Amino acid sequence: MSEDFTTTYTVDQTPDEVFAAVVDVRGWWVDAIEGGTTQLGDEFIFHNEPIHRSVQRLTAVVPGERVEWLVTEAELNFVEDAAEWVGTRIRFDITPTDSGTRLTFTHLGLVPAHECYEICHDAWTWYITVSLKRRITTGVGQPGQVPTEALRTPVVL
Repeated sequence: MSEDFTTTYTVDQTPDEVFAAVVDVRGWWVDAIEGGTTQLGDEFIFHNEPIHRSVQRLTAVVPGERVEWLVTEAELNFVEDAAEWVGTRIRFDITPTDSGTRLTFTHLGLVPAHECYEICHDAWTWYITVSLKRRITTGVGQPGQVPTEALRTPVVL
C-alpha cells in the first residue's frame, strides 16, 4: 500500500462540475496564484509567503476524469529541505458513482518520511475536504491560509 497522502470523498455534483471546481485553483487553494490552471502544460505559482511558494505544471488534464500537477519548484520555509516537494505530483481523480462523483486527491511523493508530512497532511486535508469540497458543493470555497486550529503542529518560521 502506498504511503502517499490521499483523501477521498463523494459529492452529489457531476464529474464535470467537480472538474470545473478543481481547475478553479484560485477558488479553493489561494487566490494569490499566478498563471494558468486549466490547460495541459499550464504552469502556475502558488504564493503563501513567507510559509510556502511553489510552481506546478499541469501534466494531465482530462475533463471530468483527472487533473495532475508536477511540482517543478518549491520553497517550504518551515522545514530544513525547502525543496521537499520538487518532483512530487498532485493528482485529482474524478470518478462517477451511483450517488454522485468521487474525488480522490493524492499527493504522490508526500510521504510520512518527509519533514513537512504532518503539517502538509493537515493543510491538504483542510484545503481538499473543506475548501475544495465547499467550492464543489456551493460554488464558493475558502481560499487562503489554513486556520491554525486545523493544524496539529503550528507552522514555525
